[in-house]
Amino acid sequence: MGDGSGRLDGYEVLLCLSGGIACYKSADLASKLVQAGAGVSVAMTEAATQFVQPLTFQALTHRQVFTSMWQSTRDYNARHLDLTARADLMVIAPATADILAKMACGLADDLVSTLALSACGACEILVAPAMNTRMYQAPPTQANLARLTGWGVQIIGPESGPLACGEVGPGRMSEPADILERIASLLLASPAKGLKS
Repeated sequence: MGDGSGRLDGYEVLLCLSGGIACYKSADLASKLVQAGAGVSVAMTEAATQFVQPLTFQALTHRQVFTSMWQSTRDYNARHLDLTARADLMVIAPATADILAKMACGLADDLVSTLALSACGACEILVAPAMNTRMYQAPPTQANLARLTGWGVQIIGPESGPLACGEVGPGRMSEPADILERIASLLLASPAKGLKS
């Protein structure tokens, strides 16, 4: 990006957050996407709202933030279908071990996991894993990532370095600028859907 051309104009990104300290990076990512011209809708797990308030993302995107399957809206739309139908790309950042496991097993027990399931066939999915090193290296997590990759889910990171828990190793969510570059490359490979929000 970095050329100031706003070259993501017309593209819609569905940014989903699962619960981890890296949620603070996702606020920067949302801001960068908006500055690049993308339309950004945000969905958060209940755990994610414990790290960053939905109001932060509402202020950054100028759109309603979705946190529940049962959230009331001015019009009735099946949000788990509507949001993914409109999106050119679904991004889960941070993607915790929990959400990766749910996706790998086809579970849909909250808004974000349901969106991930309904995105299949509707839009591409990019996940940015973020978790403790031992959780990331655990065989179930590695198997889940391999399974998701086999289904066409794109993965960026994680990076190695100091973690919030005090350990050092792989598990840090990729930096927002790097995720933005990956998002741009995925979006610009196809024309925007052009659906109105």
